[in-house]
Amino acid sequence: MLGSTTTTSETSAPDERLVEHAPNGRLVAQRGLFRGPDPVCPDDLYAQSVLGTAARQRQRLVVHAGSEVSMDTYFGRFPASYWQRWTVVREVHAEVTVSGAGRIALVASDSRGDTRTVAAEEVTGEHGRLVTLRVALDKFLDGGFLWLEFAAGDDELTVERLRWTVESPDLVRPTAVVICTFNRADDCTKTLQSLAADDEALEVLDAIYVVDQGTDTVASREAFPQVEQDLAGRLRYLRQPNLGGAGGFGRGMYEVTEHGSAHANVLLMDDDVLCEPEIAVRLTAFANRTTEPTIVGGQMLRLLHPTMLLAGAEYADFAQLVPGQVVKGALDDVDVTEEAEDEDGVPTGKPNRGDRRVDADYNAWWSCLIPAEVVATIGLPLPLFFQWDDVEYGYRARANGFATVTLPGAGLWHADFDWKDADKWNEYFAVRNAMIVAALHAEIDPKQTARVIVSRIVRCLLSMQYGLAATLLKAVEDFLRGPGFLHDGGASAAKEIHAVRADYPDTVMHPPGEVPGLKSGEVPMIQAGPTPSMSRLVLLKRLIHFALGRSAHDVGAVTLEDATWWHLSQFDTVVVTDGSQSGVRVRRRDRELTFKLAKQTGRVVRRLIAELPRLRGEYRAAAGELTSRENWRRLYGLD
Repeated sequence: MLGSTTTTSETSAPDERLVEHAPNGRLVAQRGLFRGPDPVCPDDLYAQSVLGTAARQRQRLVVHAGSEVSMDTYFGRFPASYWQRWTVVREVHAEVTVSGAGRIALVASDSRGDTRTVAAEEVTGEHGRLVTLRVALDKFLDGGFLWLEFAAGDDELTVERLRWTVESPDLVRPTAVVICTFNRADDCTKTLQSLAADDEALEVLDAIYVVDQGTDTVASREAFPQVEQDLAGRLRYLRQPNLGGAGGFGRGMYEVTEHGSAHANVLLMDDDVLCEPEIAVRLTAFANRTTEPTIVGGQMLRLLHPTMLLAGAEYADFAQLVPGQVVKGALDDVDVTEEAEDEDGVPTGKPNRGDRRVDADYNAWWSCLIPAEVVATIGLPLPLFFQWDDVEYGYRARANGFATVTLPGAGLWHADFDWKDADKWNEYFAVRNAMIVAALHAEIDPKQTARVIVSRIVRCLLSMQYGLAATLLKAVEDFLRGPGFLHDGGASAAKEIHAVRADYPDTVMHPPGEVPGLKSGEVPMIQAGPTPSMSRLVLLKRLIHFALGRSAHDVGAVTLEDATWWHLSQFDTVVVTDGSQSGVRVRRRDRELTFKLAKQTGRVVRRLIAELPRLRGEYRAAAGELTSRENWRRLYGLD
């Protein structure tokens, strides 16, 4: 058996845990839970009292006399449409242990959100009886969910151990979680503790790889020995230099496919999440029953707004170099505990279920299960360091015939993206890697890509974000170097972009009461006007005013919400709230620097238009070698 800790230059021995095994009865597709793994998790994501009151524990619900509880909730619904479309399963059982008296109903929705009761049972004077309601998965192809509703009569109705089960495969695929971490030791430890605390979720996991690339290590935490013991031989702790998310997740993919079954599942998971261990149950069960190997992804709930779902399914807009676009018909940054609204914003009286089935182009790696067959066919991640590595992998898989399914109800909480300021060093990777992935998987007119770059930089210059403009220019210049600069996995690029940004004071965040050169009383808050209806005309006007040296305000403070280019371009000096809400940035108009960066933009964009067709071919020719096991062995120092 593998020891828990290996050094940078070691690989693990053959892993006896990562082998297929015989099932033990019917396969649990998902559990019916009545509250979350942490007190901060809202109860209404699990079960809702629609009449009267109920007392709940994680796996036990007491419906008080005369009360009703519905599992028509984010975690309570069974995604029947996805199981019918993507798996071999044709019937699902809802199994629950009941005591007391009342009614249990199995309810279905269709793609329009209309509901129907498909099965029901009345119980009286029961003491721990198993009730099973069955339904065929034959009327959900375009959409629809299943859920249970409980109604107590004159006495209490207690329900326990709610399970949605399906027919098991002949052999169950082994699953290994891979967590990539960099100096988030406390967050990663908490995630491991969450997995270790849920025996049933842990039972579906055969190994847990932690790839620690930081200097503040997970192993240094006081709780680490106990976590290792609680994981009962599953933990595989690896240390290596920082190769970003691509290198960290890629290491786990490499290890699992090198030493595990050819039919193993690799379940990638971010380190900075509030983990719902149930996600492991749902993703692994679904992956065990798909008609062919399929990437199965989890959904992201917002950590700071825990009832908000980021997206039902996503795709990338290569023409605009933007990931995370929401598929038409999918839930789009909505509160899943509230009523849905129509296109005019009028409440429909139906929950935000997302009843219509939608197909994703890729799934982000906050939680994403990748079968070993996919890795064997298409290789390991592209060494992009981080940003767009998950997008690229999903599109590469799709090009090779492997679908991605973003499974509703398989969710965890991840840090809100809009509480991270866009003016950061990682924007270099976002833009550079977007261009690389677009070159690999799309046929975008070079002039369109150039327009996007120019538009972003012009807005940066008008907003006095000189460091961000330099960051974007560095991204394009490095893209123009061709695929050879990916040889080191991105480590040198990360150092270089930090050095570039260090020359620009506007990239530095300050405490709100310690703004250099300004006293608080000298900086009035100046609110923005309405969004201009003719943005191009306003842009032209702002450029003319800049050329003439005109501005509307000498100095002012602006909130993050008001920090738009059309507002900020009216200041000589402006103090802007940072996206993290932890401090402020100071931006000062610098005409000489603006002209310097504008000229540099012109030179870079002319090169981009001329060289992009050639570079597209070079990146495509190099992709196979860059994603090969041999290349990653070299980067990991395993040769």
